[in-house]
Amino acid sequence: MDKAVFPALRVVPDGQAEGSAYRQVASGLRRAIAAGQYPAGRRLPTEAELVTATGLSRQTVRRAFQELVTDGAIYRVRGRGTFAVPGDGKYLRSFGSVDDLMALSLDTEMRVVEPLHVLASLDAAASLQVDDDMVMCMSFVRLHEGSPFCFTRVHVPMELGRRLAGLPEMAELAEPGTRGRVTVISLLERVSDHPIHGALQNATAEAATPELARRLGCAAGLPVLRIDRLYRDRELRPLELAVNHFNPDRYSYRLQLRRVDAAGSPAGPR
Repeated sequence: MDKAVFPALRVVPDGQAEGSAYRQVASGLRRAIAAGQYPAGRRLPTEAELVTATGLSRQTVRRAFQELVTDGAIYRVRGRGTFAVPGDGKYLRSFGSVDDLMALSLDTEMRVVEPLHVLASLDAAASLQVDDDMVMCMSFVRLHEGSPFCFTRVHVPMELGRRLAGLPEMAELAEPGTRGRVTVISLLERVSDHPIHGALQNATAEAATPELARRLGCAAGLPVLRIDRLYRDRELRPLELAVNHFNPDRYSYRLQLRRVDAAGSPAGPR
């Protein structure tokens, strides 16, 4: 495999964080495809070539390929190899778990619009089930390859917000316009006494306001996708409310539906 075409991946050893490793392999392939390194008809590296290049296990590399097939980013032809699906410039990712959402930071970055601050919001407070109307809020644009595709406003209870503010990653995002490769839910996981167990999600469409249009780089009045996610712990206590608006010209929304086994757990790889 020509490493000049597909640079060596920065990955963690299998034994430390296999889930992180396969996502990094998938992210590296996405970047190479987006950069035009695998035009129509040009074969992607084989599993064996990627195993040699990364030092990871075959199972980890295979899982990365499976994710890209699920996302519709690649397709496989028996006896010929694996090829990139011609793209339309949209950010494409299939989400089937909270872990998939946490992995957004592997191939996107946030640009801060409003740093973490105190906000009076009856609606957010009601969703988060706090005693008064005070929450902590942050807003940012999510970028892929430098192009904005999502505007997000995050709300958390005051105590969790204070803990978030104490993290060094959040200190680096304390000014409008600063950028970072993190997700708020992954940071929240570090400071919360109760891990995120799931999310209640509502999706709808609404016309882009002038502010949204400016943030997303689209025309005012364009129908945009709105997805509200309320992240909760195992006891269904709210931990975070995220209100997301997506530019449909730059984002393709996919939800990966999984079967559950007899015990009620998701079947197959996560």
